Amino acid sequence: MTLVAVVGPGAIGATVAAAVRRAGAELLLCGRTPHERIVVEREGGGSEIVPGPVLTDPADVPGPADLVLLAVKAHQTAAAAPFLRALCGNGTVVVVLQNGVEQRELVGPHAPGATVLPAVVWVPVEALAPAHVRVRGDLRLTLPDEPAARAIAELIDGVELAHDYATHAWRKLAINAVAGLMVLTGRRAAMFRRPDVRALARALAAETLAV
Repeated sequence: MTLVAVVGPGAIGATVAAAVRRAGAELLLCGRTPHERIVVEREGGGSEIVPGPVLTDPADVPGPADLVLLAVKAHQTAAAAPFLRALCGNGTVVVVLQNGVEQRELVGPHAPGATVLPAVVWVPVEALAPAHVRVRGDLRLTLPDEPAARAIAELIDGVELAHDYATHAWRKLAINAVAGLMVLTGRRAAMFRRPDVRALARALAAETLAV
């Protein structure tokens, strides 16, 4: 049985952990806060229980995993490095579920012997409480079309492979920058129907790509 470790079982991590469990793989959860289980609720009804425990000490990791799904924020990567070192070995694949376009460069030094794959994550999910998230749509992960990624696509529903992965990664980066306008204004996506806001969003996306 494939051993899959999720490092950082927050909103995104919990969502992919539920997908891994549905696939029938052996699941290991690693994070900063101990929990005995995680509740993944679906908007419109129904929920899944992802059993723990969440390991908080890398010394408790039983050994290298076949697949590591790194779901911590990019600025938390260094703090997660002890877990990566404990979970990685020759043959381990690490999928980086982070925003940005430099996942391999940032995570590779912390994952000795592993193959590191970047990923673009598309899923509307929010944290309702510690160890309780609500998923509002289907999980979609875009990975580069490489041999290591093809096995992941066979394991987890919602994984798509892209020959032009860099285009997808830069597109998501620009979208994330534009989404900051919603945070600043406290408004939802409908605000982009206004011509002036739409023009500002396009200018911000262009500036993001230029920088």
